Amino acid sequence: MASSPNASESSPIWSGRITEWSIVAVVLVVLMWVFEHETRVVKGQSEKIMVWSTLATLRAAIGIDLLTRQVRPASSGLVERSPFRLLERRPASFAGDVAQRDMYLTPPGSWVFDPECGCIGYRMLYPQWLEPPQDADAIWFRIETKNGEVHLLPTSRYRWFGQSLN
Repeated sequence: MASSPNASESSPIWSGRITEWSIVAVVLVVLMWVFEHETRVVKGQSEKIMVWSTLATLRAAIGIDLLTRQVRPASSGLVERSPFRLLERRPASFAGDVAQRDMYLTPPGSWVFDPECGCIGYRMLYPQWLEPPQDADAIWFRIETKNGEVHLLPTSRYRWFGQSLN
């Protein structure tokens, strides 16, 4: 008896379809992985820009406060209060006065002021982009004024996406 022509024809077609669908599935999985990775990178970069923008706003507010105190010496000093209180509108993510040791209690994406050290802190949303990794996933800045210029200096040598936060 001769084998039926349908049996020999269906096998190559069937294996060809499986190969095609397997290739399509692999390509889709790779594209989804690349898209997810790039989305995480963009979210991390947008967080970095938001942090730099907030720091620039705080620098400006502190600088204006210093100038105001030179004109009106009776004004309260910066050391005595949070620089966030100098802003007309505080960031929505401002969590208030929190000590560094309690930073883990604030939600990610929160700004805080530590009255004990006079430092500004930010708890990261995407800490995986920060080097070196931090225990509380937070970055801290101390306020310094030199020659009338305001500086918010990082308390550690942070690198974010390969860039220094100095």
